[in-house]
Amino acid sequence: MLLRQVIGNVFRRLRRERGITLRELAELAQVSVPYLSEIERGRKEPSSEILAAICRALELELSDLLAEVQFDLATAVRSTLPVRLQTAAIRVEDRSAHRIVSGPRAYSAPAQAFTLVA
Repeated sequence: MLLRQVIGNVFRRLRRERGITLRELAELAQVSVPYLSEIERGRKEPSSEILAAICRALELELSDLLAEVQFDLATAVRSTLPVRLQTAAIRVEDRSAHRIVSGPRAYSAPAQAFTLVA
């Protein structure tokens, strides 16, 4: 995932949460509607000046934008990583034979009882 895509997703989400249309945000940030749309779709990489203008229009500190981007990036990375479980070594110990009583006669047979030791 590209940084510009994450930034665009964050801007779109915040704009929608605030109930602002694309046109309204473009006017507040003094950028064109098509350019803002391209930013939100992750197709354009905005300059720091444009980022600052959009943040001002959303009443958002740049540091808050970056925190949102960091969270989204971390979440995206975690969701694409395979899950790896760490397991301790397991030792199997064979138990000795048990006397089994069945019906009127008794006999001895090796039992298949094992103990797992972590």
